[in-house]
Amino acid sequence: MSSTGELRHTALDALHRSLGATMTDFAGWDMPLRYGSERDEHTAVRTRAGLFDLSHMGEITVTGPQAAALLDFALVGNIGGVKPGRARYTMICRADGGILDDLIVYRLGETEYMVVANASNAQVVLDALTERAEGFDAEVRDDRDAYALIAVQGPESPGILASLTDADLDGLKYYAGLPGTVAGVPALIARTGYTGEDGFELFVKPEHAVELWQALTKAGEGAGLVPCGLSCRDTLRLEAGMPLYGHELTTSLTPFDAGLGRVVKFEKEGDFVGREALREAAARAEQNPPRVLVGLVAEGRRVPRAGYAVVAGGEVIGEVTSGAPSPTLGKPIAMAYVDAAHAAPGTPGVGVDIRGSHEPYEVVALPFYKRQK
Repeated sequence: MSSTGELRHTALDALHRSLGATMTDFAGWDMPLRYGSERDEHTAVRTRAGLFDLSHMGEITVTGPQAAALLDFALVGNIGGVKPGRARYTMICRADGGILDDLIVYRLGETEYMVVANASNAQVVLDALTERAEGFDAEVRDDRDAYALIAVQGPESPGILASLTDADLDGLKYYAGLPGTVAGVPALIARTGYTGEDGFELFVKPEHAVELWQALTKAGEGAGLVPCGLSCRDTLRLEAGMPLYGHELTTSLTPFDAGLGRVVKFEKEGDFVGREALREAAARAEQNPPRVLVGLVAEGRRVPRAGYAVVAGGEVIGEVTSGAPSPTLGKPIAMAYVDAAHAAPGTPGVGVDIRGSHEPYEVVALPFYKRQK
């Protein structure tokens, strides 16, 4: 939201409207929810390719001789160990271990990093990094307005992008990024995404966004590329078992409560914010396992929503964090935190309380969907 309370618009706003997009308020941004059928958009990404505007994401640049040391102190991951040209999934936590946001950090150079935060938390992350930078020879810069972010995702995406760039896409590993030009536009080309498919995220200057979107659209015509909105992005990430901040991740959970303790690197040198609380959380989780994030697949047709109770034997044993119809499975699915005793795949007698009716659900391991390599 801008300081005047109005919705912010991406550089592609007029283009989305010309394509007939249904727009929605997402974290203070006016974003495309869908262009036509969200099921068709979802299927296109799973089988062909989809094009997304992700310019609402929050880019924060950290530079200087102690940029790595600052990020190692501010975040839970070992960021100093990331090689230039690579990226890492990590988190920023409060002193009490609660998750402020999950992040992707790109190491752009020896002393330059780009932190990508969720749109809803970008200001919180910026404020926390700025505060934690005190005493470090490093600069934290708000670059949210310096980038537009366009993603092309799906099995056809490498071929589509290869037709527009001479960058070495074959050599670009998952969670890596390299500078290049795409359709003549300077871009940071990252092999990352939030769909469970192979794909790329392209960071460009806002003034180049329309030109790049149009070039990708034209290059993808023969491959079945379609524009995609936030609605199918949500069902894609849900099928892929990827957490969404505000649903699977919150300040009331530590990474260990969320089953993501692996992102916390106690072995790195020096202190980091939340270290003590997280060590206690790790010990607690070992002795008394917290609720476990599991997948639930409906036996019927009713769709569970965030906040619905998960039940077994007349008792509440957990809570749904995300739920939606799965276009790939053809059934409603959900992610939920449930008591460890009911978390094993195939646990009998588990249901979801949907408006007073206990609907039967099968407990499954996450993710629901894994692409064929």
